[in-house]
This record gives sequence, structure tokens and C-alpha cells, in this order.
Amino acid sequence: MSQVNYEKWDHLFIRGEYENRERILAGLTLEEVNTLPSEKLHTIFGELWHITKWQNIVVNNDQKAYEEWISGGSRYPVKNADSFSEWEDLRNEFLTGLKSVMALTGSTEKLAEVVVDGFTVEDNLYSLAVHNAYHLGKIVALRQMIFAWPPPETKEK
Repeated sequence: MSQVNYEKWDHLFIRGEYENRERILAGLTLEEVNTLPSEKLHTIFGELWHITKWQNIVVNNDQKAYEEWISGGSRYPVKNADSFSEWEDLRNEFLTGLKSVMALTGSTEKLAEVVVDGFTVEDNLYSLAVHNAYHLGKIVALRQMIFAWPPPETKEK
């Protein structure tokens, strides 16, 4: 089994180019994650819900969930988080999903595996990295709009 460049994937999904993903989501209150600064935007909870559900589809190669998503399934939650623990659960699901992403990067053979329509695991992970970056950027912008940026320092840098 060939080894891959772990630092490259860590850079794409965990620490590189912009703020550490864990820190982007740190230190928020229930009120902040449910705040809607404009009717044209989503909440922080909504953005994270969206990227977590998509990340799960990609990581698990869940074709059934993909088909539902593409055919008009709910791409954003229909309601806000009801409790702080609901927010924390979603945050933890997203961060755990990043660990699953990193596990997929463990070998060149796994990355080269064709999953659907000629797309490889590696292709899907690059696409996921772009998708996550886009929505995490929106979360940072939302935090800035509601004066919840910068987040507190975390142990991870």
C-alpha cells in the first residue's frame, strides 16, 4: 500500500489556508448559531447542518442520500437548533466527519478507488474540500456580522 501526503490532506481539511476548522466553530452560543442577520442568508446552524450532511454523503459514499439530496431533498434544516446540545452534537458530527475524511486519505489505492461515474475517492474529497471551504467561509462571515468573531483560542492551532 502506497503512502499519501498526510500534510496535504490535513492542510485541505483541518488547518490550512484559513482558520482551523475547530476554531471556526468554537465559542458560539445557541442564540448566535440561530441568529439570522438577513432573510437572504442561512444561520450558522443551517450552514453547518448543510456541510455536515453533504460531508456524510461523500465520506460514506451514500448513493441513496445523494439521490435524495439531488432530487430536491432538504439541503438546509427546516428549523433552528432547539438546544445548545443539538448544536454541540452537530458540531461534533462535523468534526468527527473530518476524522473520517482523513482516514480515507490513508493510501493511494483507496484514493484511486472509483466510486461513481468515473469519479474517484480523491476527486470527491477535493470537491468536498472546496464545498467545506465555501460554507465555512460563510460561517466566518456570519460570525463577523453578529460580532462573534474572532472565536476564542482553542488547544488546536
